[in-house]
Amino acid sequence: MGIGNSLWLVSPEIFLSISSLVLLMVAAWGGDKSARLVTILSAAALFGASTLLMSLAHMPEFKGGVFAFDGQYSMDAFGSSAKFLIYIAAIVSLMIAPRFFQAGGKYRAEYPILILFACIGMGMMVSATDMMTLYIGLELNSLSAYVLASFIRTDVRSSEAGLKYFVLGALASGMLLFGISLVYGFAGSTSFAVIGETLSGDLSTGPLIGLVLVLSGLAFKISAVPFHMWTPDVYEGAPTPVSAFFASAPKVAAIALTARVIIDAFGGQTSAWQQIIVFVALASIILGAVAAIGQQNIKRLLAYSSINNVGFLLIGLATGTAQGISAMMFYLVVYVAMTLGSFICVLEMRDKDGRPLESLSSLAGLSQTRPGLAAAFAVFMFSLAGIPPLFGFWGKFLVFDAAVAAGMLPLAVIGIAASVIGAFYYIKVVKIIYFDDPAGEIVSTGHKTENILIAILALFVSPLGYLAIPFMAPVADAAAASLF
Repeated sequence: MGIGNSLWLVSPEIFLSISSLVLLMVAAWGGDKSARLVTILSAAALFGASTLLMSLAHMPEFKGGVFAFDGQYSMDAFGSSAKFLIYIAAIVSLMIAPRFFQAGGKYRAEYPILILFACIGMGMMVSATDMMTLYIGLELNSLSAYVLASFIRTDVRSSEAGLKYFVLGALASGMLLFGISLVYGFAGSTSFAVIGETLSGDLSTGPLIGLVLVLSGLAFKISAVPFHMWTPDVYEGAPTPVSAFFASAPKVAAIALTARVIIDAFGGQTSAWQQIIVFVALASIILGAVAAIGQQNIKRLLAYSSINNVGFLLIGLATGTAQGISAMMFYLVVYVAMTLGSFICVLEMRDKDGRPLESLSSLAGLSQTRPGLAAAFAVFMFSLAGIPPLFGFWGKFLVFDAAVAAGMLPLAVIGIAASVIGAFYYIKVVKIIYFDDPAGEIVSTGHKTENILIAILALFVSPLGYLAIPFMAPVADAAAASLF
């Protein structure tokens, strides 16, 4: 494919890049006074990129996937679906940020620009079909994330979150690079297609170690056990809108990237990577469920909830089938809605002086003081627990059904048993909200943007979400089919 067609395929990333650079100049000249304008324009840029993405996805010649830049980048249904979800999550993260930061006078125009740069990196990640493209996209996203985590420089927790993320992220990047080097040494190429062809048959020790290191580096990015150690501290210390962003958009990008690497580059080595993914999935489900029980900080609890849900998503990936990938993509959409809704509810936890509250005890009796917020919180918690008839149940059902269909009944049984443990701390939050004596700490803020977003997301993960299945299922199936 010629350079012109290649540039057209990457038009969403190019559009975001140009927009980011222009807005960077606006922020440089306008200072923090232009922060709100830059935020609105950044959201508009993401909407524009989504529109370009939709136009590309609906063109007949791109139906089965088209490669750009000599096979380093792929525009297909899988990548476009993941990108669209990333852009939507980023827009929501932008919408909830100004009020949070302005309350402390800490909102700066660089915040939305960093979100845009992160989205450019994530777009490259989900469409990468070469180890070099993978690494460039990953690092562009990571470098933006490090700054976002430590965005409130006067806050010790935020600075600590940024530092921990940077140090541990550097370790993960080193492992990933070492693994890529080993794979390249034995395959003679960084292309996923060539790696898949070269490393067919039985793997020798060298490429096997390379595979393990690559998956270990990616496991850090999706915060899967045993590479989850950064997640609770970063989610707790980072500003709440940033935590919401970390738990949604980058999670989508990292999981989609992992799926593409496994299917495209190591698809012929199912016996090698499947054991790793199964172990990581079960470990994430169990540790995420058990460790969350004793948490008293709502953001740390949601961090372990994120780890727990990553395990369920990886069950779909572990099957290595189109049905499993489709279930994973479907559940990913529901997970993003549940997680964003939960974090926006946390944003609403403020005292009479406007200071954020994060302890579980502050939620006591919320049903009496703010019944609407309490009901939404309960919907998100029950949906995350996978309790029918809420939409989160259907996502988990699809994942377990795919595992059973792939002949992995023990994995499904253990996953279901572990999900029962996880339901405890979700129900604990609901119990505090509805049955404990009112603490009276959380006051009504009356912010329309957050209230509207909470209402929309709560309705989506409620039983009304089942109405979206006829629209979501074909998209998830098409995304999965494009990988095989």
